[in-house]
Amino acid sequence: MLMVLDRMGYGHVTVHGFRSTFKDWTRDRTRFENYVSEAALAHASGDKIEAAYARSAVIDKRRKLMEAWAVYCAAPKVAKVVALRR
Repeated sequence: MLMVLDRMGYGHVTVHGFRSTFKDWTRDRTRFENYVSEAALAHASGDKIEAAYARSAVIDKRRKLMEAWAVYCAAPKVAKVVALRR
């Protein structure tokens, strides 16, 4: 993803915000299990025992998650901007 951003002329941008937005969306707007979104982000489990038994790449669940994410990203958004004052 960093290489894509760099080729597009956005080398100064990181993907952390994008990954964070994805994670927030999965938690707040979907019913996908946490391990599916973690696998989609290529995060390793912090628990060694859990990681030892996690041999499946959960491809079908990840595919459904990414399809839902694509629909969400492609949908028109209407934002209300609120001015903040002291």
